[in-house]
Amino acid sequence: MYSKILVALDYAPGARRIFEAALGMARVHAARLKLLHVLTYEDEAYLPGPVIEQDSLGKLIGAVELERYLELRLTLHNAGLKRLTALVEEARAAGIEATFAQPFGSPEEAICKVAKEWNADLIVLGRRGRSGLSELFLGSVSNHVVHRASCAVLIFHPTAVACSTQATAKVKLT
Repeated sequence: MYSKILVALDYAPGARRIFEAALGMARVHAARLKLLHVLTYEDEAYLPGPVIEQDSLGKLIGAVELERYLELRLTLHNAGLKRLTALVEEARAAGIEATFAQPFGSPEEAICKVAKEWNADLIVLGRRGRSGLSELFLGSVSNHVVHRASCAVLIFHPTAVACSTQATAKVKLT
């Protein structure tokens, strides 16, 4: 039923279990996986970006501080690539064809864009469990994806991921 599964991963505690669930689904459906990690200022692990030009920022905060900031961003970028490469190798060792992408931008927009461009049949992602005012002000990546994706979406709730990779999930079928 599914031949291309896009797996959106962040640094949340349940990301490993989401990967394992997607790997199992790929095995069952003989599907390919594309692992996606979006570098974004919204990610707690990523450094906020400068709001002014780098040339001006260097003059404002100093060349040494700017260089350190850029080194830290590069370190986080490379850590993401290393993590994705290891997961792709793990999937391939399990007999699953897998690739990855690590664009920079808005997670919800990047997930939908990559899914559409890659012609994904299914998007697998987790949700943080925000509700009320925090969801209103901070938004919900999973909600955006469910309403704008060009394919089916499987969302793992944080408690479901913590309990089991086969636990309850919300599915949007198209």
